[in-house]
Amino acid sequence: MTTPPPARPLSATERTRHRRLREQGRADRAALDSILAAGFVCHLGVTVDGTVMVVPTVYGADGGTLYFHGSVASRSLVAAPGATVCVTVTHVDGLVLARSVFEHGVNYRSAMIYGVPRPVTDDEEKLAGLRCLTEQSAPGQWDYARRPSRKELAATALLALSLVESSVKVRTGPPDDGDSPDAELGLWAGVLPLNASWGALRSAPDLDPAIAPPPHLVQRAGTAAQA
Repeated sequence: MTTPPPARPLSATERTRHRRLREQGRADRAALDSILAAGFVCHLGVTVDGTVMVVPTVYGADGGTLYFHGSVASRSLVAAPGATVCVTVTHVDGLVLARSVFEHGVNYRSAMIYGVPRPVTDDEEKLAGLRCLTEQSAPGQWDYARRPSRKELAATALLALSLVESSVKVRTGPPDDGDSPDAELGLWAGVLPLNASWGALRSAPDLDPAIAPPPHLVQRAGTAAQA
């Protein structure tokens, strides 16, 4: 039997140290990779001229790097070159409904990444980063759709952020009030799960009816027919 490789630990810095609800903290890199792989939208926060700005944007995770469109965050990052950013990715898995409102909570998976983004200027890395970003949200689409032209590539800003300084927290399971006096109140308690799913494909109104959607999209939509 092959021995699995040892878990890679996350960095431990003053910014990534878990101060509250430490039992929900995760210290292994696999937990971070899993959270990033499960999503494609992040929130990027940066302070510009004393004002905090938080920008939602799509991302792509590739090994130890997070890629995102520089144009989306251009106002904040161009105005503050070399500024440290904080990027968060969160998945809500359900509401934790206890017998008392005080004990209510959320089952979730969350990652927080700190660092200074670098502009991607090398064309080869830029193409690889854009492919990563595209495949993160729509696997198979990079090989199906038209690739960026030289003009489009030159006009596209791409930023890369190292995953070296990251923090992860996860909460699972039922409410924690089963052994409290509230358990005698005769009130229901439990979890209301939240599950996200893709819907049926909707063709563009100007699409030739003879053009069928590609298999990778049909498979992801879970239906062979268009709405």
